[in-house]
Amino acid sequence: MDNKGVLETTNAFPFPVVEIPNQDGHHDNNTTANYAAAAPRAKANTLYQNEMIRNLREVNIDANNVGWYTSANMGNFVNLNLIENQYHYQKDLNERTVALVHDVSRSSQGSLSLRAFRLSPLFMTAYKENKFNTETWGLQKSGLRYQDILIELPLQIHNSHLLTAFLHQLPSKPAGSELALPSSIAEIAHKTSTISQAPLYPNFDSLDLSIDPFLEKTCDLLLDSIEAHHTELNNYQYYQRQLAREQNKITAWQAKRKAENATRALAKQPLLPEDEWQRMFKLPTEPSRLDVMLNSRQIEQYARQVDGFTAGVSGKMFAVKNNMPPSQGGEA
Repeated sequence: MDNKGVLETTNAFPFPVVEIPNQDGHHDNNTTANYAAAAPRAKANTLYQNEMIRNLREVNIDANNVGWYTSANMGNFVNLNLIENQYHYQKDLNERTVALVHDVSRSSQGSLSLRAFRLSPLFMTAYKENKFNTETWGLQKSGLRYQDILIELPLQIHNSHLLTAFLHQLPSKPAGSELALPSSIAEIAHKTSTISQAPLYPNFDSLDLSIDPFLEKTCDLLLDSIEAHHTELNNYQYYQRQLAREQNKITAWQAKRKAENATRALAKQPLLPEDEWQRMFKLPTEPSRLDVMLNSRQIEQYARQVDGFTAGVSGKMFAVKNNMPPSQGGEA
């Protein structure tokens, strides 16, 4: 629900699981993953979400479709499936719909990772025209960059009043020894040690000095994305070489045809057509730059994660180094 410029999301429900029949006794995991990735665009799921919204309204919940959510692992979510699903929602439903990305790997370590994204209007126009090249509509004329694909929206998470009341009523762990009774009311106010500890006390896992276990995996994914980017760059360079080769052939043919027509004009003979090169030569098609832009955006995402991991670890290591005795310290 849009409330004073703030998009409020109160409920979420998953799409039905699609069972893929086995083929020759083998189960294709890639086919299952493709069906799951395309679930928001499926016609059957569109009918399903309309039915779910109708059921929510029957129990007095102001329900409107404001977007969809997906899960990711190690921040790997910038792909063509995300773009197609979000384009479907912003084009067919509402341009204010959002995509919530839940990183399960980060959330499993105790810190909830939930982010909201929306496609930029500039990218929506380019994706509608489907011209991610430098020739016709062109990326140079539009000024579209990989940073302009997704717009990250600020996100605030609030517990419902019912959940907040439930958390405050969680039973605390019983004391291991007999508690000393306070002698006065002032002692109760000043000595918090006599009061039982709250069940939701902070943990000290963030003070662990070990290197973040996800840092190595993120670096591996970053290197894979860089290799994919290098491959796409080689493919584009190969296209440019082919294009230059064909253009040189066309230029040589046109020069030869002009010379022939000049000779025929002197001999008062009919001139030959000079546009036959369009039938004789075929220029190579420029590859789409969409995959390169998505991969560049994913590389940026991995780089930010590495920066976030190293910032926390470096701060703790410097704190430990300053508190170590001189005999144990050393040059890093």
